[in-house]
Amino acid sequence: SKTFISNGIQADFTIVVAITDPSKGRAGVSLLIVEDGMEGYTKAAPLKKVGLKAQDTAELSFENVKVPAENLLGEEGAGFGYLRTNLAQERVSIAVGSIATSRRAFDLVYKHSQERKTFGNRLVDHQAYRWELAKMATEIQSAQSFVDAAVAAKVKGELDETTASMAKYLTTELQIKVVNTAVQLHGGYGFMLEYPIATHYLDSRVQPIYGGPNEIMLEIISRKLAKGEK
Repeated sequence: SKTFISNGIQADFTIVVAITDPSKGRAGVSLLIVEDGMEGYTKAAPLKKVGLKAQDTAELSFENVKVPAENLLGEEGAGFGYLRTNLAQERVSIAVGSIATSRRAFDLVYKHSQERKTFGNRLVDHQAYRWELAKMATEIQSAQSFVDAAVAAKVKGELDETTASMAKYLTTELQIKVVNTAVQLHGGYGFMLEYPIATHYLDSRVQPIYGGPNEIMLEIISRKLAKGEK
């Protein structure tokens, strides 16, 4: 069985990473297409998540599922290589989404700072508040530059897994920080689900988890450093 599968309920077929030759290690990993209706292939009801309620997340079960040879995706034994290539792209995609959400959170709290007043002044007129906005804007712009460079590398076919891991780690951690600060700067309003920032707060927590937990991102980055590479 495999759990935490995004869109697992809606999907008409699933790409399964399977060991087709245990004697070859990584060279024995292949990608197989498992289709709905195949005997032994079942899906559990959508899992109840903290956020991202519009997207289903499922648990898939495989019990003696027979997959025909024509459902092999690509070449036999080449699955691990396919994964390494596509995971880098997925992680940069997550980074792009994280930057977008960080900017959205900043825009929401910036608007709030202009409309909400305390002690007769707008929130943005208070130095402590302005400084928090300044730090957020600077960190977002800095991360944006890194992500832009990673996307450019992808377009040129030069994106490596270490850079992609750095981008994913940097931006998802930043998203958590920015959204959390934005909620705080909204005051009590930030804790109300009728305000968009509250939804961002619930949805953002998964960013450092999916696409490979950020601890794995650090492991990938650190392995390169251990080899004496920078």
